[in-house]
Amino acid sequence: MSTEVTSLKARIVVGVDGSEQSKLALRWAQSLATTVGASIDAVAVWQMPAAYGWSVVADDWNPEQDTEKWLAGAVDEVFGAQRPDDLRLLVRQGNAAQVLLSVSAGATMLVLGSRGHGGFKGLLLGSVSANCAEHAHCPVLVVHGDHVPQSFAPSPSASAD
Repeated sequence: MSTEVTSLKARIVVGVDGSEQSKLALRWAQSLATTVGASIDAVAVWQMPAAYGWSVVADDWNPEQDTEKWLAGAVDEVFGAQRPDDLRLLVRQGNAAQVLLSVSAGATMLVLGSRGHGGFKGLLLGSVSANCAEHAHCPVLVVHGDHVPQSFAPSPSASAD
């Protein structure tokens, strides 16, 4: 029996890896959350590369703390001082696709950038977003291009100096 309490409020999960595409996904998640009255879970995932062992890393290195710092930095870059009230920053260890699928269980939507910091720039859809789109139990929005949602676009009356 699970002791986890689930909320009835709509919840949008967004994967954030610090890439420009993930920051755009965060903007889209905020726009959608505002529209449907949802909370946002911004999720960053870290994983020790298989080729590394703990013996080759510095004793004082804390990957979870480092991930928390860059996640907060990415969120601050997107929202500045205007962070949404219902925004949670979540840091998890593991395989990115598996963690995002797990965290998005029961969510209203999962929002991802089309490509993150992976190494194959020629792919149209990154392996994490493709895996999540195929296996998620909720709708998945994969953000392509650089189109910013209307709520983040500069107003037409804004003058360029």
